[in-house]
Amino acid sequence: MPAYVIVDIEVRDAARYEQYKQLAPASIALYGGRYVARGGKVDVLEGNWRPKRCVILEFPSAARARQWWESSEYAEGKRLRQETAKSNMIVVEGL
Repeated sequence: MPAYVIVDIEVRDAARYEQYKQLAPASIALYGGRYVARGGKVDVLEGNWRPKRCVILEFPSAARARQWWESSEYAEGKRLRQETAKSNMIVVEGL
């Protein structure tokens, strides 16, 4: 069953975050993931959630998404993201 990684990102160092954006796609693809949304316009329909930058990734499974997140291929990118942005990230199973 597919799974989706949903990330709400507040970029704090835009220049260095651009480096992250160059690193992440290759590691995502290695684990069968793909971008569904990547920083596009967000329009709030209901509630108080106001994401600064929203990213949605699709993986073949939640286990595969976690393998990517824990992987050595993503380690440098993850470190860079954590240094340059504040993030909230979840993985949710699809249908």
